[in-house]
Amino acid sequence: MTFRFLSALFLFLASAVPAAAQVGLPFGGEGDKSTPRIVSEVETFAPGDTISVAIALKHPDEWHSYYKNSGGIELPLSVEWMLPEGFTAGDIQWPVPQVKEGFLGKSFIYEGEPVFVIDIGTPGGLETGEEFTITAAAAWQICKETCIDENAELTLTLVSAGQTRPDPDAESLFARARDEQPVQPGDGWEITAHSDGADVTLRIDPGDDAPEGFEAADFVPDVQFLTSAGDGGSITRDGTAWVLEIPRRTRDFMDEEIPQGDAFSGVLIDGEGRGIAVPETAIGVEAAPLESLDFGRLLSVLGGMFLGGLILNLMPCVFPVIGIKIMGFVQQAGEDRKKIILHGLVFTVGVLASFFVVAGLLFMVRQAVGGEAVGWGYQLQQPWVVLSLMLLMFLLAMNLFGVFEIGTSATSVGGSLQTKQGMGGSFFSGVLATVVATPCSGPFLGAAIGVAVGLPAFQFFAAFTAMALGLATPYLVLSIFPRLVDMLPRPGAWMESFKQAMSFLLFATAGYLLWVYALLIGLENLLTPIFGLSSVAIAGWIYGRWCPPHRKSGTRRTGLAFTVLTAAAGILMLKPPQESELVWQEWSPETVEALHDEGRPVFIDFTAAWCATCQVNKRIAYTGEVVSIMNDRGIVALVADKTRPNPVIDARLEELGRTAIPVNVLHVPGEEPVITPEILRPSYLIDLFDEHVPAEE
Repeated sequence: MTFRFLSALFLFLASAVPAAAQVGLPFGGEGDKSTPRIVSEVETFAPGDTISVAIALKHPDEWHSYYKNSGGIELPLSVEWMLPEGFTAGDIQWPVPQVKEGFLGKSFIYEGEPVFVIDIGTPGGLETGEEFTITAAAAWQICKETCIDENAELTLTLVSAGQTRPDPDAESLFARARDEQPVQPGDGWEITAHSDGADVTLRIDPGDDAPEGFEAADFVPDVQFLTSAGDGGSITRDGTAWVLEIPRRTRDFMDEEIPQGDAFSGVLIDGEGRGIAVPETAIGVEAAPLESLDFGRLLSVLGGMFLGGLILNLMPCVFPVIGIKIMGFVQQAGEDRKKIILHGLVFTVGVLASFFVVAGLLFMVRQAVGGEAVGWGYQLQQPWVVLSLMLLMFLLAMNLFGVFEIGTSATSVGGSLQTKQGMGGSFFSGVLATVVATPCSGPFLGAAIGVAVGLPAFQFFAAFTAMALGLATPYLVLSIFPRLVDMLPRPGAWMESFKQAMSFLLFATAGYLLWVYALLIGLENLLTPIFGLSSVAIAGWIYGRWCPPHRKSGTRRTGLAFTVLTAAAGILMLKPPQESELVWQEWSPETVEALHDEGRPVFIDFTAAWCATCQVNKRIAYTGEVVSIMNDRGIVALVADKTRPNPVIDARLEELGRTAIPVNVLHVPGEEPVITPEILRPSYLIDLFDEHVPAEE
């Protein structure tokens, strides 16, 4: 608290001094002022060229101004430009700063006469000999024992000519200014940054391209939430690379919270005043070092994983599979006890084997990405994985509902169940339970998985083994204690109803996975997969209707052929779409007007989600060749979506003499809109664009 009080008092006095100086109190004499000037690098400029101007600040002895990140609350140079029409000003090009020790920490300063270069863009089409005045309203702060706010309005006259001619009197000033700026890293440099939430580790590897004799001494950040590397951090060498530990700042000198960023830039400096620019660099997430847990903490993690796996059996994504196994319990009632236990063990082996596969893949991915964040259920981020699970759930649901039976007579329910409850069925049920469990995280499981993912190999696999045993325990218990199985109802006609009822849970699971799939591929691409799923359903119906064993061999072969063709067509429609290079922008009359002012042709698609023809056009018309032509010729694709009522779109359709969609329009500036036929073909669009927007020769 004492430090904070003194800091606040110091800052109050420092801020009061400039105010006192402005009213003539004796804090420094007349000489204690900076002398600013603005200089052009050229005597004349050619219209359209970019030229450089410099603002030079000559400070009084022992006074200094500040880098764009002062390190504290001091104010660096800022410039407001007043430019003629068509002229533009770039950013300030900052010289390499010095690092100065201060009462409140390190500051980044300039002494003597720093020179700040700014590029000025000039418009084309100017007359020769025309003069233009540019004005820079500059403000900055200089400090010694106290700080003074300074400002100046600097003007410069620029002359237009047939060519840009350098000013020889300014040559040395600009040469010095550019020599004092940090050099840019080469193309082969590798610059990365990571953080575990505290300090930031910056690695700069120039390879063999480092400036001769350069040895890093400090790092000056461009952001407030980092300090210099010399302010509690470190700089070490790792081969050709510099590795910097840069401390974070979370609060400023007034104890106010400093917002933290996810990227930064700055300057790497050496002891001779030279610098290397560090461009904007994202701060990656650095995993905490892998540390073995002590026995007590490991037991708590194993317990959490076991309990979480046990509770997973009640999760909506797992319970349908357990429901299938309940029929197995019923069917096994009265069988030999050893056989029942064997079924339970085989189910458990299926769970363990598939858990080891999933956990092994998770472990390999974690190692491959250097320990970066990889979570449970990561495979559900892949469209093909979600599609496969969705199809599996959908086919199992149809099978349970009785649309088709695999490998048994359609009329023999008892035989069907017996086949499904064989050893292979028990193993498959264990695998399936694991597969559908991976996107779930029940109570006690989220925190335990978060810890387990960061453990060393042995403890990592031990934790996921505990989770697998938790998932398999209910079935294993019912298998080992047959009296519990005996308490279940005996086989009977009710089993067919129960089987069909369980199918609806699997249909719901398939629907949930379809929703996930839609989020991965984009809702606008969902219509074709829905048709594909319908085609797969038809294939299952054909198989169940014409391929059972009691049918004639010719009928079964024909049915099987139609089953394969229909299923293949469905899978082709279900597969993830290729990403199109055609970018659709939202239509509005103002957008069309703005694009036409730029001379850009537009192709407008008046569409709606409920318009089936519109969706067909999207799938067949915009081939790679069509998209390439549109992109190459600058044709902007606009979509006017009237899925919901839109009076603006309705008004435009009325102007075009249309009331129903689809309506597709090519509108070239200066020409009447061309309305296409309702059904689009790639060949038609290519001919249309060739006629109205020909390629430049």
